[in-house]
Formats: sequence, structure tokens, C-alpha cells
Amino acid sequence: MTSSSDDLDLFLSEMGDIKPIKQQKKQLLKREGPSDLVSSARRESATREPLLDNNYLSADHVELLDSYYLLEFKRPGVQNGVFRKLKQGKYPQDARLDLHRLTVELARKEVFDFIHLAVEYDVRSLIIVHGKGNHGSDDSALLKSYINKWLPEMAVVQAYCSAQLRHGGLGAVYVLLRKSDNTKQQNRDRISRGRVDS
Repeated sequence: MTSSSDDLDLFLSEMGDIKPIKQQKKQLLKREGPSDLVSSARRESATREPLLDNNYLSADHVELLDSYYLLEFKRPGVQNGVFRKLKQGKYPQDARLDLHRLTVELARKEVFDFIHLAVEYDVRSLIIVHGKGNHGSDDSALLKSYINKWLPEMAVVQAYCSAQLRHGGLGAVYVLLRKSDNTKQQNRDRISRGRVDS
């Protein structure tokens, strides 16, 4: 058995003619930081409060309606003749929204945006296709139930009802929005032009 000193002597004799490798001086690379614009955007993003969802339509529990349930809603002040004309599908549908295959959350966003866009463009008569919802094991209609909950939550919605068969029947709803101030003035001007002062 060899001693540790013999091992060390053997190691040093073997390593005698070996020279250390010359190391080159290390070059420190300076990493460029983000630009001032990126830094300020990051700071602003970090300090800004999270954006609030201005969509006030409720996404909580809804009472499920039967897929054959007939939707009807009319605010006080809406004339019976106007509502009857809506139910008969006699108003032209100036805009259409199809919610087929959407989740409740996505449908909530779409309905909110659609109604607000219609108001912005002074559109009064709409149709929303929600589907009948009778694909499941029961006959409940989830999106139809939420439409029935959401539309009355929007003050601009004056009336709605299930559509005529030719427009989707129980799988769609006619929506009548409140007249804008601009439309009211146009109607007043049109009526006053028809009158002749005596």
C-alpha cells in the first residue's frame, strides 16, 4: 500500500512538464437595458389600476327557462301598438347578433357591445339569435335565459319579444331600443312639415 506522500510525489513527477494554459482577459459585455419608452410603459403598466369591466350585465345565477318559453318584455310607456308591431316582426331588423356556440361570458360581452354600438349608430330595431338551447338532456335554454335577464338591465332597451318563425322563432328575439334625441327631433320635423298653417 502506498502512502499519501508517495502518491503526491508520483503526481508531481507526472505533472512536471505541464504548463498552465494562458487565459485571455475576460471581456465584460454590457447588456443594453430597455429603452426609455419601454421602461416608462412598464412603470405605467405596473402602477396603473387594473381596468374595470364597465359591462354591468350580471353574470351570476339565472333562472333557467324552458326552450319553448315565449320571451316578452315591455317598459311602461311603450305603446301597445308599437309592441304589437314588434311581436309581429313588422319592424325591419337593422342589425343582427348571432350568439350560437358562445359561452355565457362571451355572449354577455357581445350583447353589451352590440347594444351600445347600436345606440352609437342610432339603430333602433335589432334581432339577437340565441338559439333554442334544447340540445342538452333537459329542455332548458341557457343563453335564452341570460338574454331574458340581461335585456331588462339595459335602460336603452324598451321592449323585446321572441321572433316570428321566419326570423328564428323561439331561438331569436326582437329588440326595440329607445329613440335617440336625434331621431325624436327628425320625427318632430317630419310631422311639422306635414302640417299647413291656416
